[in-house]
Amino acid sequence: MSDPQIDPAGNTQQFRAFAQRNEPEATVEKRSPLVPIAIALAVIVVIAVAAYLILR
Repeated sequence: MSDPQIDPAGNTQQFRAFAQRNEPEATVEKRSPLVPIAIALAVIVVIAVAAYLILR
């Protein structure tokens, strides 16, 4: 059976360890807006080159 007394210090230490943990997902989110911008620029360049070749 479970222990009826809960150690509040243990829960606090676990929470602090969780809150101070550096997660790699957090750093990925900061860089993620660059990927759609780069893709959009690449699409614009491809469309511009195709338009130039068609209208030439």
